[in-house]
Amino acid sequence: MKNYLYILIVFLLFSCKSDESENPSIPDGTMYFPPLNSSTWDFVTPTSVGWNTANIPQLLNYLEAANTKGFIILKNGRIVIEAYFNGHNANANWTWYSASKSLTSVAVGIAQDEGFLDINNKTSDYLGANWSSLSIEKQDLITVKHHLSMTTGLKNNQANFLEWICTPPNCMKYQADAGTVWAYHQGAFIQIQNILTQSTGTNFKTFIKTRILDKIGMQGSWHSLSYLNLFSSTTRSMARFGLLALNKGKWNGQTIVSESYFNDMVATSQSLNKSYGYLWWLNGKESFIATNSQEFQGAIVPNAPSDMFAALGAKDQKVYVVPSKSLVVIRMGEDVGDDSLGLSSFDNELWGKINLVIN
Repeated sequence: MKNYLYILIVFLLFSCKSDESENPSIPDGTMYFPPLNSSTWDFVTPTSVGWNTANIPQLLNYLEAANTKGFIILKNGRIVIEAYFNGHNANANWTWYSASKSLTSVAVGIAQDEGFLDINNKTSDYLGANWSSLSIEKQDLITVKHHLSMTTGLKNNQANFLEWICTPPNCMKYQADAGTVWAYHQGAFIQIQNILTQSTGTNFKTFIKTRILDKIGMQGSWHSLSYLNLFSSTTRSMARFGLLALNKGKWNGQTIVSESYFNDMVATSQSLNKSYGYLWWLNGKESFIATNSQEFQGAIVPNAPSDMFAALGAKDQKVYVVPSKSLVVIRMGEDVGDDSLGLSSFDNELWGKINLVIN
């Protein structure tokens, strides 16, 4: 039997039980956080939150056909829908790809909170005077914030993948003054992880583990692909990260990253691409620049709530966070077919199916 059918049967069984099975000790609308060192996670039924259960099979069929591996919807931190497809399961890891940029951004905020760095400082304050091939005058225009907002002005040659992701000084070439252009640049992003390592004196992977993963009960690991550092985890661990974001950087009363940094992180970071914060994508803006540098009018995901912000990765990895509805939606899987390093029409089609369930 398919995993998603099993999940649906569980929902129906829950719906037939008394309210006691839905943990009435936690009042409706309060936030739930799963225990740190346990596989326990509270469920609520779609019926109990007023969703249209008749449309759940349509959503799950769509996800399976769209090469999905893992899918979760949280409401106030509790699992309402969880399903696995195409040979995947709850214990299997999957690569986040560029969704890990958003994880790295939270780590930068923590490093700033702890006094290791200031995002308004020059990159060269942390990587030294010879980190790029730019003149000192042009290099000194680049700050950590420019890396976070994809506005370094470094030459962005996506046609040559190795040149686009590499980080030695001869790869960091001048194209425009920092802050004057928006361009999705892998190499410029990787420098943020180098900045974390140099400023904290701790490898960025260890820093992220001790400051984020361990504190919210996430599991996961990093692996390298050329210059790239790719993070992998289970679907539930990705959901924990989404839950941290839903709660503005707090976990069960503990501040993981300051709310002031968090608010800046998920707000428009510059005027060039209003749909981009600090390595997070923002819905509901009047226009956006995609990862391929094309500009489009309208919101990134018209079918999704306007206050949604998202961590997006290649092959359609999704962490959608919707504060107005207290929702976290996770999708892990293979490329749907029209992927552009994280942005695709799949997002809008998926939200069309989700809306049939939640509205």
